[in-house]
Amino acid sequence: MKLRLTISALLAGFALPLIGQGPGPGGREHTATKAKPLKLFPADERAPARNKVKIRKRSDEVFMQSNGMPDHLIGGFPNPGNPNEVREQEFDIVFPSDPEEAPLVTKLQGDLSSRHLRVFGVTLDGVFLEPGTAEFWMGRRENGWNYEALGGAVALGLDANYGHVQPDGNYHYHGLPIGLMKRLGHEAGEHSPLIGWAADGFPIYALYGYGNGEDPQSELVELKSSFALKKGSRPGGNDAPGGDYDGAFFEDYEFVPGSGDLDECNGRFCITPDYPDGIYAYFLTREWPVVPRAFRGTPEALKPPGGGGGPGGMPGRGGPPQGPPPGGRPPRPF
Repeated sequence: MKLRLTISALLAGFALPLIGQGPGPGGREHTATKAKPLKLFPADERAPARNKVKIRKRSDEVFMQSNGMPDHLIGGFPNPGNPNEVREQEFDIVFPSDPEEAPLVTKLQGDLSSRHLRVFGVTLDGVFLEPGTAEFWMGRRENGWNYEALGGAVALGLDANYGHVQPDGNYHYHGLPIGLMKRLGHEAGEHSPLIGWAADGFPIYALYGYGNGEDPQSELVELKSSFALKKGSRPGGNDAPGGDYDGAFFEDYEFVPGSGDLDECNGRFCITPDYPDGIYAYFLTREWPVVPRAFRGTPEALKPPGGGGGPGGMPGRGGPPQGPPPGGRPPRPF
């Protein structure tokens, strides 16, 4: 079946950028070349409104409605790295319940990426997973050298859930959604609960799965990605930042086949508690890429109207919510 995944932003002024869009008016030109330890803001504040999310199935599609409000504690926004306030949204999201693997991988970032894609997936509660940033060395999108949100070279005001906010008020994740995982009962040594769905409709899990993906009786392990830092130094000069490959940039990493448990999309075909007959599934990992950067299926853009950019006054990127329906259990797959 051909994938259909759309999102309608019903709130005036909603805007999402293209991954890799240039700085544009108000954009930021960065010169940093070294990765730094992340300084995360404590997640000790409530979102400004209660989470509302509904998930239902009709025919072969799943429908999600959300107001963009996290259902767990978040950081204080605005903060020194992020000048934006969390604001309530209205989203309608549609994705297939029976996705299919595609002949070719679709990349979210980097060379041969699909520039109209910027969101990897949506959590079970309705929050976007957006691994990339719109921050580039010297503001030069055309030369690549895209800063990593988790690389620490550029401060983005991330909270302890690895989330932050864009100018339109949308809260979204750049890394492991810690608050959501805790709320869903994620535990070390147990198979990950379902975290959400990717833009191609395949499910997303976090960290833990069966050692033998097709044997639910096998040992539960923390799955490892198959990416590593490149060796040596980046090119320098006017068109590249120079310095060692240390994780400051997306381009610092490369896929090393067979070095981990997962493929170039940070996924694998496997059995899960939710899909006992097996399905292709993505896994969020502790090491890079953390949130996958490529699709095994055929994704379509989560594409509300609007422009693009980053947190510091550039046109905004997207980011929805989290949380079970009020008074209910977290939604489960159909």
